[in-house]
Amino acid sequence: MEKDMNYEKELNKLLADYQLHYQNLRSLHWNIKGENFFELHVKYEEWYTRALEIVDELAERLLTLGLQPISSFSGYLAESEIKENPIINDGKTGVQYILEAQQTLLKQERLILTLAADKADEGTSAFMSDLIREKEKENWMLRAWLNK
Repeated sequence: MEKDMNYEKELNKLLADYQLHYQNLRSLHWNIKGENFFELHVKYEEWYTRALEIVDELAERLLTLGLQPISSFSGYLAESEIKENPIINDGKTGVQYILEAQQTLLKQERLILTLAADKADEGTSAFMSDLIREKEKENWMLRAWLNK
């Protein structure tokens, strides 16, 4: 595949978004308090574990395509649309953050899916399709938990 700086930039933006999302999820896990502590402490761990898997898959996908993944936190902070959260103790606020962050991730995944289709990059298309399907179902569950 011919090197495409815009494609590399968009993939790296998604990588940066996931890195910040991962750290925000770790913070939610560490700082949850209240009546939903046991439920959310476990669920946050599931979510941050999955986010970390996606980070690794994204970086390896970039490398597979002959592109360079961002690998510094300053780079992630510069590129990510998702920003660092303050300390969140409340379960509803934490779940609302996740729902909003996932909307940001979905937007970027759909953009990359379109770019990948234009490049006939089946590997990235399949990866983005899997992430989109997973996130859409999870968002339904998050909205149900929030009673939205």
